[in-house]
Amino acid sequence: MKKLTSFLLLLLLVATQSAFAQNMKTYQYAERDTLKLNMDFYTPAQVHDSTICVVYVFGGGFIGGHRDGEFEKAYFKQLVDEGFQVAAIDYRLGLKGAKNLSVFNSDPLKDAVNMAAEDAISAIAYLLEHAKELKVNKDYIVMVGSSAGAITSLQVDYVLCNGFLNYDILPKDFRLAGVVSYAGAIFSKEGKVKYRNHAPAPTMFYHGTSDKLVPYKQLKFFNTGFFGTDALVKRFVEFDYPYFARRFEGYGHSVAAGGPMTVDDLVWFCRHFVLKKERIQVDGTYQNLDPQTMPAFDLYTPGDLYK
Repeated sequence: MKKLTSFLLLLLLVATQSAFAQNMKTYQYAERDTLKLNMDFYTPAQVHDSTICVVYVFGGGFIGGHRDGEFEKAYFKQLVDEGFQVAAIDYRLGLKGAKNLSVFNSDPLKDAVNMAAEDAISAIAYLLEHAKELKVNKDYIVMVGSSAGAITSLQVDYVLCNGFLNYDILPKDFRLAGVVSYAGAIFSKEGKVKYRNHAPAPTMFYHGTSDKLVPYKQLKFFNTGFFGTDALVKRFVEFDYPYFARRFEGYGHSVAAGGPMTVDDLVWFCRHFVLKKERIQVDGTYQNLDPQTMPAFDLYTPGDLYK
C-alpha cells in the first residue's frame, strides 16, 4: 500500500511539473557578439488586465548561473501558481576571468553590470514589442533578481531614471512597476545614487547585514561606489520614495536565495505597491536568527569568486 501511495504521489508530481512546463515557451530576444540571448516565458492559467509580468534575472556573480536552473524553475512555479507571468532571461556574464576586484579595480564590475543591464532592457523591449501576443500589460512589469540578478534589476531602474546606456530603445513614458532585489546594489560613478529624470519604481529590498559579496551598506572611493540596501533605503527615505525592506541581522549573502521563502511578501508588495500604487514605506529587521541556519557561502568574499 505504501509503495502504491508513493507511486501515485510520484505520478501526481510528474503530471504537475509537466503541466507547468507546457505553459512555457522560449524566445530569442537579442543577439550580442554572436551570443543568442533567450527568455523562457511562463504563463499562468488565467491572464487578465491586472496580471503582473515578472522579469526574472538569475544570480551567479556575473560568472555563472542559468535562467532555467532547478532552483529557479521551482520558484517560477510558485509565482505562476500565484497568477504571475514570468519572463526568465539570459544575459551576458561579464566577470568571467575577472580577478582582484576592489574599489581600486572597479572597471570590470562596471562593465559587467552595464552589459547585464543593457541585456535586461533589451528583454523588456522585446516584451513590449510582443505585448499583444504574450498578453503582457506594459504597466505591470516588475523586475526580480537574486545577487547579480538583483544588481542588474536595481541598475536597470537606475539607468531608466537617468537616461543611461540603451534606455532609449524603450518608449519615453515606460516605467517599471516595481523592482525586487534579493541582495543587490547599484554601481555608480557619480557619487550617491540619484534618480534625476523621474522617481524610481517601488522597490522591495532583501539583504543580510553581514553580506561580504554584495555590500549591505556601501563601498565608495571618491565618486565611484557600490551602494547596497542600507544606502539605497536612506535615499528612498530622504526623497519619500515607496519601498519595502527586510534586513537580516548577521546574515550574509544567503539572503540572495530568499525568493522561494518570500513569495507571500512579493504578492503583498505587488498588491499594495504595484496594483494599488500605495506610497508607503515598510521596513523591518530580523534579529536573533539562529547562526546554525546560515549556509557556508554566507562567509564568501569576492576573493572566493574572482581568483
